[in-house]
Amino acid sequence: MPDSRIATLRQRLRSSWRILLKELTAFGVVGALAFVIDLSIFRWLSPYGALKANFVSTLVSTAFAYVGNRYLSFSHLARRGIARETTLFFGINLVTLVFAELLIAFFVYPLGNAHDSDTVFVVKLVTIAIGTVFRFWAYKRFVFGGPTG
Repeated sequence: MPDSRIATLRQRLRSSWRILLKELTAFGVVGALAFVIDLSIFRWLSPYGALKANFVSTLVSTAFAYVGNRYLSFSHLARRGIARETTLFFGINLVTLVFAELLIAFFVYPLGNAHDSDTVFVVKLVTIAIGTVFRFWAYKRFVFGGPTG
């Protein structure tokens, strides 16, 4: 009896790790592509203002990331309804956008770095890094994961 419980536990752990690895890998691929989209648009638009550039680049990369995460990273999880998922997904990204806008505004404008594209770019990278960790957790926990109903 105890051996069968141990075997079942091992099987569940292997299955859980495989799923997590699949999610992390797909999230990484989608994230890498969204990262390139985000930074490309940001670099292109930053001469018109760091906050405007961040807003537009985040919006476009978020739309791309939604499709990629829904249909690749978390496709195996139960659907909770497209309206609910979309609202939560973009709501979470709105939180990260506000955080990024505040951080960019703080480091760029009061500190006099509005025309220092390297500083703006580094701050943008920091906001992306922090936001990525938060988004993975929040997507899995609130948007695509958990029990249905």
